[in-house]
Amino acid sequence: MDPRVKKLAKVLLNYSLKLEKGKWVKIQGEVATLPLMTELYEQAIQLGAHPFLNVIVPEAQESFLKHATDEQMKFISPSVKLEVDKMDAYIHIWGGSNTRHLSGIDPKRQATVQQYQRKLRDKLFKRIGDKDLTWVGTLYPTHSSAQDADMSLRDYEDFVYRAGHVHSGDPVKHWKKVEKEQNRLIKVLDQVDQLHILSNDTDLKMRVKGRKWINCCGTENFPDGEVFTSPLETSVEGCIRYSFPAVYAGREVEDVRLEFKKGKVVNESAGKNQAFLTSMLDMDKGARFVGEVAIGTNYEIKRFSRNILFDEKIGGTCHLAVGASIPESGGKNKSSLHWDMICDMKKNSEITADGKVIYRNGKFTI
Repeated sequence: MDPRVKKLAKVLLNYSLKLEKGKWVKIQGEVATLPLMTELYEQAIQLGAHPFLNVIVPEAQESFLKHATDEQMKFISPSVKLEVDKMDAYIHIWGGSNTRHLSGIDPKRQATVQQYQRKLRDKLFKRIGDKDLTWVGTLYPTHSSAQDADMSLRDYEDFVYRAGHVHSGDPVKHWKKVEKEQNRLIKVLDQVDQLHILSNDTDLKMRVKGRKWINCCGTENFPDGEVFTSPLETSVEGCIRYSFPAVYAGREVEDVRLEFKKGKVVNESAGKNQAFLTSMLDMDKGARFVGEVAIGTNYEIKRFSRNILFDEKIGGTCHLAVGASIPESGGKNKSSLHWDMICDMKKNSEITADGKVIYRNGKFTI
């Protein structure tokens, strides 16, 4: 086994989750992620925890979304409800044999299933926000993800592990340093009311007064590197053009441009897959509002990879998510959708806070 897998598992359990003896921990991922799943399982056992595995079968997901009746789509397994209510920790591992396995599914059916699962997902987010449940999401490098990123598997493995500083002697030391620096930024951002984002074909204003900025330093996503909050729901005004393709549920939407009035997307366009974009925005009443605004701070991630775990963290970018707010930031928008879309800020770009420039051409100036 790649020694970096063992090292990643150790960081996730001991730093991200701070897993303790006696805790019930769910480890979930596709079949392709089994090397990391089993390493996490073994180390969790050694810590005295109670781990269990949930192996996702992509072909089963596809069959369900193609053939399930409305009654079947509404059904939530009692065992899944129990997990959401009672588990102490949760690790989700992304990565699989085919990142496009749901591309042939009717977007309306995908949206319907997400709507039916919303209460369960809201409860999960609430427990995380209340610190009643610890969780972390990470990625195990596979051929399909490497292909999406236009890399060989070996180069992609290096990309993944460098992004998390797993290649370094002490990854935890690095992430504690990130935490300290981002805490400094957040002390300033928490005092801000008006944000104004300017970039290529982007002129967007919003208010964030009273909302909490969150320090993302490897405890809930790994790798990490961003600061985010939720804007006041009806405050977003203007337009934004996303520099990179927006990827969601195995679909890629190119050249996305959104126009906002009183917080709501009133006009959307895309160079590719606009029908999918519109169907997701029409998922429910909250899908056309902004749930998150964030700034990426991981300068070890230098390229777009078509995986949001990495792309939203790219140093020198910002991203907005349409749909659900993250409760811990104080946001109130409810939706079955949460779709992050990324804007490059490295050239001819700036962010002002209450009229003062705080970020220019990919770097904070405060």
